[in-house]
Amino acid sequence: MYDLLMRLPLLVWASFSTVKQLRWFVYIDIRNKSPIDFVYAVHIAMRLSTTAFLALVAAVVILRTRPSGKASGLEPRIAALVGSFLTYGIALFPRRELSLPAEMVSATLMLIGTAGAVVALSQLGRSFSIMAETRQLVTRGAYRLVRHPLYLTEGIAIFGLFIQFASVWTTLLLAVQIACQLRRMHYEEMVLSMDFPQYHLYKQNTARLIPGIY
Repeated sequence: MYDLLMRLPLLVWASFSTVKQLRWFVYIDIRNKSPIDFVYAVHIAMRLSTTAFLALVAAVVILRTRPSGKASGLEPRIAALVGSFLTYGIALFPRRELSLPAEMVSATLMLIGTAGAVVALSQLGRSFSIMAETRQLVTRGAYRLVRHPLYLTEGIAIFGLFIQFASVWTTLLLAVQIACQLRRMHYEEMVLSMDFPQYHLYKQNTARLIPGIY
């Protein structure tokens, strides 16, 4: 019952967000856009990768296996929810007027982040979860390089979004989100260590987010 309750809200959110992204393409107008409009082209590619990511989330939520273990207590759940959804509040603040170079940086970061998140999520597959839960230990693909490639790529996309809405308040939101993501990683690693004895060696030999640095 717990697993079902966790699947339904996430499935509804991912499905609704996918449809909302698809509706954007219905109203797209490229008639007044130059073929060399880099920012607009990257923005379309970013929208496509975001749509693919949300659709993939919906698919893995349906197909994922039941958890074999999970972190107990309220804090892991709060960290997971805040880390996952707080940054959507950034877009509620006034958007800044950016120079063309800043627009290019923002759009490029969002494209790199969302495309990378699609790759990481496809490799995580049925082990995906919002909460700190264990299913299968994934160490292939991007997970051979860092322990949390999905959070890394999502962070890149979020920073690209943040550039468009940068202010004191959105900086505070971003700081809280980063803190919650770090706690989320801690709890995930804790439950993985308890369920998979080989995780300790994997953790020793694999960076958390940035190879050779952290």
